[in-house]
Amino acid sequence: MKQSKLSIIIRGLIKENPVLVLVLGTCPTLAISTSVSAAIGMGLAATAVLICSNVAISALRKTIPEQVRIPCYIVLIAGFVSVVSMILEAYAYSLYESLGVYLSLIVVNCIILGRAEMFANKNTVLDSALDGIGMGLGFTLALTAMAIIREVFGSGSILGYPIPWLTDNPISILSMAPGGFCIFGCMIALVNKLTHGNRKAKSGCAACPAASACQGKECEGK
Repeated sequence: MKQSKLSIIIRGLIKENPVLVLVLGTCPTLAISTSVSAAIGMGLAATAVLICSNVAISALRKTIPEQVRIPCYIVLIAGFVSVVSMILEAYAYSLYESLGVYLSLIVVNCIILGRAEMFANKNTVLDSALDGIGMGLGFTLALTAMAIIREVFGSGSILGYPIPWLTDNPISILSMAPGGFCIFGCMIALVNKLTHGNRKAKSGCAACPAASACQGKECEGK
């Protein structure tokens, strides 16, 4: 069934949010979400790579040999990551430093590779670009929401600016790994409650949050 352009963008925000529903990209989510500025920077960098890689892979999907499609995807993604990395190093060095190794690891971010495999190589260039925008914004929003909670209550600041009372009484564990996992789990539970409260009544493709992307093609013959 053909999807509207708007629905392709919107589904990445909540219904198929790559972090909180599909549970992809958890490594940068937990590592970068201690700072709002770093979270926004990582989200926008990943969104730029996601859009560019989706467009390139969709445009080349009929020429990339099936047997080597994954290595080809990784080469294309790595090229776009290198471009984004050099731009940040040249024009936003403080952000480049704060992202550290996680900027380079966008190459193997399973959100980007997953959308290439599940959507871009099966759909048109325009639809793939819109999917990249939606999934990228969903990733950025999830990352930023976690970062706001962890920075405000864990460090007592927002965007580096101290917050009265909280700066002297931070909940330090929220800025550590256990606190990150706790916030991550609570946000997943909240989104699941709001969007998939009736999942138990479904089975097969109907219960899969990525069903609209593969349209059952991945389950054929299984």
